Amino acid sequence: MPSSKPPHTAKGRTSGGLAKPVHPDEALAALVGPGPLPRSEVIKKVWQYIHQHGLQDAQNRRNLNADDKLRALFGGKPQATMFELTKFINQHLK
Repeated sequence: MPSSKPPHTAKGRTSGGLAKPVHPDEALAALVGPGPLPRSEVIKKVWQYIHQHGLQDAQNRRNLNADDKLRALFGGKPQATMFELTKFINQHLK
């Protein structure tokens, strides 16, 4: 008899939350690439982009200065805090 429960991972837990694959929209895909990725990997790739392009504010490291790609992610804002980053990322996931 087939079960309607989600499949279990190797450790006996269901896959979901940060491990569940999500689909980025165009603005986010410009940073992390197209295709489904786990949410944790999306956040990791956005941080890699921020560090590679030196977008953390030099005076206040909690602030992120937006280039063209991040501005699209931030809804047009020129700067956002690292605490807002997850909120902005969530708005661009399907």
